[in-house]
Amino acid sequence: MLVRVRPLLTSDPTAERVWPRAQARKAGQLFSGLLAMNVVFLGCAFISSMIFNRVAITLRDVGIFLSILKLLSLCWIIYYLLCTSRKPHAVLYRDSHAGPVWVQGSLVLFGACTILLHVFRIGYIISHIHCKSPLEILFPCTEIIFICIQVWNVIFSGIQSLRLIAGRCGLMLTMATDLLLWLLAVTNDSVHREIESALKGFSSSCTCPNTTACLILQKGYVLLYPFNPEYCLIGSSMLYVMWKNVGRRIPPHHAIHAKPKFKLRGVIYGLVLGISTLFIGICIFMTYQIQATSSAPSQETLVLYYSYYVALLPMMTVGALAGTVIHGLEERELDTLKNPTRSLDVILLMGAALGQIGISYFSIVAIVATNPGDLLDRLSLTYAVSLIIQHITQNIFIIEGLHRQPLVENPDTSPKHENCDPRRVYPLEIRQELRRVSHTYRHTYGRLNWKRKALKEISIFLVLCNIILWIMPTFGMHPAFENGLEKSFYGYSTWFAIVNFGLPLGVFYRMHSIGGLLEVYVSS
Repeated sequence: MLVRVRPLLTSDPTAERVWPRAQARKAGQLFSGLLAMNVVFLGCAFISSMIFNRVAITLRDVGIFLSILKLLSLCWIIYYLLCTSRKPHAVLYRDSHAGPVWVQGSLVLFGACTILLHVFRIGYIISHIHCKSPLEILFPCTEIIFICIQVWNVIFSGIQSLRLIAGRCGLMLTMATDLLLWLLAVTNDSVHREIESALKGFSSSCTCPNTTACLILQKGYVLLYPFNPEYCLIGSSMLYVMWKNVGRRIPPHHAIHAKPKFKLRGVIYGLVLGISTLFIGICIFMTYQIQATSSAPSQETLVLYYSYYVALLPMMTVGALAGTVIHGLEERELDTLKNPTRSLDVILLMGAALGQIGISYFSIVAIVATNPGDLLDRLSLTYAVSLIIQHITQNIFIIEGLHRQPLVENPDTSPKHENCDPRRVYPLEIRQELRRVSHTYRHTYGRLNWKRKALKEISIFLVLCNIILWIMPTFGMHPAFENGLEKSFYGYSTWFAIVNFGLPLGVFYRMHSIGGLLEVYVSS
């Protein structure tokens, strides 16, 4: 029996090659994952020590530690770009699902804005060079170089699959560096405190001689600051996808089919309603920004902002609920194939939603505990509750749509085109049968058409709504921080950490939702 079994174990050379490859892949995942975990824990310990004991661990110490991590990550990226990626069979395949255009465009946009932020920071430090250390200029300079090379690597090298364990470790080290930069951006409020004190006219030993230039640098820094944690989130998520693709092979039965194209044909109501919502939101945003540049936003502007949200969020909730019900009535099958990119999309969608949901719950507790009675606080409470419900319903709608098989309508596959030669004259019986089959085919599509049309109307409406809800916080509209109730209830530093933790996640959620809703629209 042993002699007969042995040839069965060694007769398949493919199985012999797959087993060591699978072991190497698991070992690489384990080792690189442990490396990233230790780097993140060490960085969290540094940043936490800086927060609780600013004498022993200073911001300069944290900056030196992060600069070392950025230098190591840059060494790996440069080595990969110059050496590894040019070797034969280094790139097994490109994952077209992992790097869509909207993700790459967002990475470039937020990276460019983050670079501009650090340029403002360098100018701010130079204007206060008489009371600041010249070493502080080094940190934003290394950050600019790190962002430029990282964006070049992710965009132009593509989401690739590598053979080397060093590739996994380099990706996880870079991802850990991005996560620590995000954590520092969320928790470090030292520059914001300096700027707020200067804008309020408080005396300080470190003042800027040129007030006009300093005012521009201060306003620009505060306006562009949310782009920094946003870039770190997008960069780390794309690096995670690259890490998941290391050593991944596509089975033959997972061949990539042609995707349906984006068309606006037949979409009227959702498009008109969404454009109207977008136009009104832009008007409110411009009103807010005009007041914010001259002075603090007035209470009337904040009331207008919250009223707009209170009217919009229930409409989005109803649309998402209707779309979820239509998904349940559809005849399309569920896509049960293993897709790591789609799994990551769902995780990012659910995780990013926690940002605004967390801010909303903190606002609800503060408003209810203080028991306010004015209109602004009541609108803020309604806004927080509506925002939580809208996030939940929209997530369900998008996730249901992502797990449906795409419906590609090809008119050439209809029965009236099959085996029909237009130059041939068929007998009367055959022509009647062809008309009957064609009528049945159109009748079947007619029954499904209203579901597809409704899904497209709902999807395009939610896309336009999420665009305006992405524009407002991205380009400087932050009433959650301007409203003084939560700031006075939790304290400046605590509320600063809460807002800067949740706000970039909220911006990332809106941007990620736009991509998911476009996929739902196209596949409907």
